[in-house]
Amino acid sequence: MPRLIEMVMILRITMGAEWREYLESSGPGRMRIKKHGKMLTDAFMVANEKHIQNHTDDRSPNQIINTASMFGIVGNAWAMADWHFGYGFPIGGVVATDIEAGEQGGSISPGGVGFDINCGVRLCSLDVDISDINIKKIALELARNIPAGATRKGGLNLNQTQLESILSGGARAAVELGWGESRDLMSIESNGILDSKERNLSERAIKRGEKALGTLGSGNHFLELQVIDKIVDIEAAKAYGLSEGQITVMIHTGSRGLGHQVCSEHVNAIESNYKKNNDIWRSPKWDIEVKDRQLAAAPIHSKEGQEYLDAMNAAGNYAFANRSALTQKLRGVLREILGRDSNLDVIYDVSHNIAKIEDHKIHKKNCKCCVHRKGATRALGGDHIELSERFRGIGQPVLVPGDMGTASWILAGPKKGSNDAFSSSCHGAGRKMSRTAARNNIDSMKLKTELEERGIFVHSKTPNILSEEAPDAYKDVNEVVKLTQEAELARPVARLRPLAVIKG
Repeated sequence: MPRLIEMVMILRITMGAEWREYLESSGPGRMRIKKHGKMLTDAFMVANEKHIQNHTDDRSPNQIINTASMFGIVGNAWAMADWHFGYGFPIGGVVATDIEAGEQGGSISPGGVGFDINCGVRLCSLDVDISDINIKKIALELARNIPAGATRKGGLNLNQTQLESILSGGARAAVELGWGESRDLMSIESNGILDSKERNLSERAIKRGEKALGTLGSGNHFLELQVIDKIVDIEAAKAYGLSEGQITVMIHTGSRGLGHQVCSEHVNAIESNYKKNNDIWRSPKWDIEVKDRQLAAAPIHSKEGQEYLDAMNAAGNYAFANRSALTQKLRGVLREILGRDSNLDVIYDVSHNIAKIEDHKIHKKNCKCCVHRKGATRALGGDHIELSERFRGIGQPVLVPGDMGTASWILAGPKKGSNDAFSSSCHGAGRKMSRTAARNNIDSMKLKTELEERGIFVHSKTPNILSEEAPDAYKDVNEVVKLTQEAELARPVARLRPLAVIKG
């Protein structure tokens, strides 16, 4: 039996591993898979040889190779340091397509965004130190008052007019409806609003969004109370309003069932245009070929491409409003416990599942691109027009959740200009163990006890979620940050240690 297991492992490692023949180092923190086969560009992975050797699953590199063959791709295909297997694109995948390629523009692919549209992270700071609060008490109150889990219980009950306003106005609409504060908007990516004119969402998608606003959801979503235990970049930390010993709160959630429904419907609609021919999927309608059906894409100016882009933006607005509503609930809990909201300030709110039309310079030529970021966040330079004055000369805050037993990080984009991964960075630690494997190998109750003995109070609503989200199921976030810095995509600013975690 041991010999059989060994043979199976060798087979898993070697099958589909032809890409290793084209793999080479491309400088600190960067490994390049040279263009071969149907690839139209090189593929870059934020990694080193050791990082790659620790992966026994070759599917993710093959996925990034497949994305490098997408119609209209410009620059290179990228996988951030937290890369792992996903739907079509690897999680951590970044691909840009020229919106003027061909007759109807380059590809836009729902698989390049993901099912949780505008899943993202918001970081809030409080004007209190760890010595000023009772962590266990606050953790209990947060668990009682922050809706979490697979159901929509505890969410806001929206009427048709309110939901329409949210879908078109995002976080700004949430503020107007009393579920956010106007001072927060300047610290949200794109000021919390994406352009959606038609908002032609199905009745099922609308239904799933009517009662879910202001809820965390389940899976890897969370609200986490943290303390800043290390400042690395004093200048950036000062600009962000952060200091050692300060309490922060991180909120990680997205567009809930509404976004999932939008993605599912557009995946089905676009994939239906593809037929398999040998090992290639081809759309006769658009004359586009993809290696994997899950990469099915439409030209961005086609009817299907425009419908998806508009619906994706509407779902993205819902996600921005969702994080705003949760922030208001957080403020309410703090007022009850501390008698004030502790001057809660939104440091930043970033998307990490979205496609955006952006201007980039490719091979010294300006290009208007559709940048897909799936499990990747933007890392804008400090001179970017979209950033508020407080980030000038510093760079955009990049929020990198780790795991609930180790740490999270705040990074910063370049002080000026952009990095060569379309101003992108990692979005978290990244999984190294599947959910099934984690459930089979990690005891939830034992983990909870171990975390509490270390002063980390965890409350979860879903059975087995602690096993699935255990620290051992994730990569070392410190290594991910180190690779990101070495690759010159973003630089570390501060490390955040978990104190209390609310999970679905």
